[in-house]
Amino acid sequence: MTTETLPIRKSAGTNWLLALIPLLLLGVVLAYLVATGGGLSELAGPPVEQVSIQRITLPAPGQIRVEVVNDGPQTVTIPQVLVDDAYWSFSAEPSNTIPRLGQAVFTIPYPWVAEETHAVRLITSLGVTFDGEIPVAVESPTPSLSLFTRFGLIGIYVGVVPVLLGMLWYPLLRRLSRQALDFILALTVGLLVFLAVGTWLDALEFAGELPAFWQGAPLVFFVALATLGVLLAVGSRGGGQERPALQIAYLIALGIGLHNLGEGLAIGAAYTAGEAALGTFLVLGFTLHNITEGVGIAAPIVRKNPGLSHFALLILLAGGPALLGTWIGGFAFNPVWATLFLAVGIGAILQVVWEVGKLLVRSSQQAGGSAINWMNLGGLGAGLAIMYLTAVLVKF
Repeated sequence: MTTETLPIRKSAGTNWLLALIPLLLLGVVLAYLVATGGGLSELAGPPVEQVSIQRITLPAPGQIRVEVVNDGPQTVTIPQVLVDDAYWSFSAEPSNTIPRLGQAVFTIPYPWVAEETHAVRLITSLGVTFDGEIPVAVESPTPSLSLFTRFGLIGIYVGVVPVLLGMLWYPLLRRLSRQALDFILALTVGLLVFLAVGTWLDALEFAGELPAFWQGAPLVFFVALATLGVLLAVGSRGGGQERPALQIAYLIALGIGLHNLGEGLAIGAAYTAGEAALGTFLVLGFTLHNITEGVGIAAPIVRKNPGLSHFALLILLAGGPALLGTWIGGFAFNPVWATLFLAVGIGAILQVVWEVGKLLVRSSQQAGGSAINWMNLGGLGAGLAIMYLTAVLVKF
């Protein structure tokens, strides 16, 4: 006697029902826990309060503005504020009672002293304290045409000018031998690897300023990974065909541009915080640090001159984001957007490393050799060394 397995009928309605049943039951369980505490109320510990101070600015003489986010599990009330260890009056918008994930702005009429350090402490209703510091008291810049222009010039000095100067080596690159060009391509890989690591560290620094619920470090990793995956998937649509050299140059310029956006943010934020000397130091350091980026952009297109219009677009794509970053850092810095942009930049730079690496491998194979040779390894090391040594000027 034989038994036959009856086929399972496939019904769209049944499938949806089977998918929803666990979710509906989960909703019932959650509702029960919220309504009754699930019998765990006696085990509950003391209330947990957590506030993240996002930004402290000095919009006018005698005024301090503190922006906070409640990233704890429950509502927090802040009835007291100390400035330099003295209790001070304040106003809060929309309220000094901040719901979970809510935001508030505290305005404190305090006679701060220019170029001195001031400490701000927020005290919750349970006595928990959260501290912030004004390292150098300088009135925060307000948007104006003059200041907008000056910040724009800084972005041009940091991003556009060094990329332009680096690309002036293009006529020399066209005179080099194939082996020397492979060296330059390997140098470009080293440059991009350093930029990827630097952008990763910058993204983690901005992520550290985010409220805890953003989970800054995992956010950077997953956004970078998703960006890399999307770009690789888009690139594979060509059926394995070689990318045109000009397209690779644009990808390099885009990756460098996203990195330069972070540099602009750092410089703009330094000026806004009153650290003008540091801002000037960063401008000089980044200008020298970025001159090699033009060489990396020009390297893939030495075999065929794309024309001045493409050169102009490449320079704008690589250097222009530094201009935008300086404006954002100076007038409307937001660590969330800074973190996301830099995370995208990491993925974009890694994808460009992949494309330039394939270009280097093809070039070596066409010459009948291997991409792993002393000349290419020397180029890779030289790219890393140049970026490392020039980065000394922008670290503090």
